Amino acid sequence: MYIDKKILAVIPARGGSKGVPGKNIKELHGHPLIAYTISEARASSYIDDVVVTTDSYDIAAVSRRYGARVPFMRPAELSSDTAKSIDVLVHAVKSLEDMGERYDTIVFLQPTSPLRRSIEIDEAIKAFFNHGEMGLVSVSQVAENPILTRRFDGFGILHPLLPVSSTVRRQDMPLFYHVDGAIYINKVSDISLSLSLNDNPIGYEMPKNRSLDIDEIEDFMRAEEIMQRLDDAEPHIVNQDYGME
Repeated sequence: MYIDKKILAVIPARGGSKGVPGKNIKELHGHPLIAYTISEARASSYIDDVVVTTDSYDIAAVSRRYGARVPFMRPAELSSDTAKSIDVLVHAVKSLEDMGERYDTIVFLQPTSPLRRSIEIDEAIKAFFNHGEMGLVSVSQVAENPILTRRFDGFGILHPLLPVSSTVRRQDMPLFYHVDGAIYINKVSDISLSLSLNDNPIGYEMPKNRSLDIDEIEDFMRAEEIMQRLDDAEPHIVNQDYGME
């Protein structure tokens, strides 16, 4: 809870994945991928409850083992490649409300961001409330400045992505950021099918070494390498069957 606001973390994890089959429970550095997001959400100082929404009984079992609740199963129509995150979130909020469970704030945490830590979740929550609860999204600085990005037209002529001069020293170029998918925060009262999570106006900058989004098998390899280098690779991982690991 933060300033008397009841906060729920929702973690979406469907069973199907074309890029990496079984991605959400594939082992990473000794634990299923989803375990990192569950454990960091549970380690937050402000999150009151952690719920996983999934269509997979295998993911549900793993999620419960690492301390998340799975109070309902997600319907098949919300587990396809075309299902949107906001559809899944609206369903989760309504399902919980039908059970008599109500919250003030939703922290939406995708399991494909295993390097995100509870300290960043808590900093984002504070930023959300300090900026009037307008909706928050985590971002990270882009590696390639879009001032130097070009596109070809149909005649082989280059056009700049941004309508500004690129005759500027690299160190003088303005900074740009991209949505990294690690943290989204919104008021429950703002959750509707018309809401675009990626367009939340409040930005929380993630450390670059924590903003990896896992989509392909190569991303698993990168995450494994990073975790081997970091001293705090898994400080909060708790397996409910076996205790602290």
